[in-house]
Amino acid sequence: MKKLLLFLAVIITIPTSTIAAGSRADIDISVPLPPPIIFPVPPNLVVIPETDIYGVVDIDVDIFFYGGWWWRPWEGRWYRSHRHDSGWGHYDGKPPFYDKVPPGWKKDYKQHRWQGYQWNYQRVPYSEVEKNWNKWEKDKYWEKHNYWGVQDMKKQKYKKQQSKHPRSQHQNGRRSKQGDSYEKGRR
Repeated sequence: MKKLLLFLAVIITIPTSTIAAGSRADIDISVPLPPPIIFPVPPNLVVIPETDIYGVVDIDVDIFFYGGWWWRPWEGRWYRSHRHDSGWGHYDGKPPFYDKVPPGWKKDYKQHRWQGYQWNYQRVPYSEVEKNWNKWEKDKYWEKHNYWGVQDMKKQKYKKQQSKHPRSQHQNGRRSKQGDSYEKGRR
């Protein structure tokens, strides 16, 4: 008799626990996934100047490649994937790179301009980016070899850095008049 009662208790408990587990699943809030983007061919990317962030330029949707992941905002949330065309999963928060992406960068791309300079960007096939991004980032490839295709930006930034250097107060190895009077006042 005890065995029968124990058996009945187990049988009655199983459906109850299943129903309870099922009701918890109904309460669980899921984050909707973004609609798929169909690429007729794998996308080309452009490295955003002064960063190691790559953007897909030939579509209206923002898609970035950074740190080995494809990134995509949709309806106020961020998603990432190891593939550009599928496998998107919700990313909690804002990606670590996004603050470096200037608003309107695609407009600059279309106008071939970057911060007032001619931007002769290089379109890079996604397969090359996926294969080389880590090495390029470590070696500072874009900065050293191409400077992101922005004409004269390197020269101008170098001049600005030079003018901040203390030696810029000297002319032909001599102090300027202001420097001389400052030195005289200290003697």
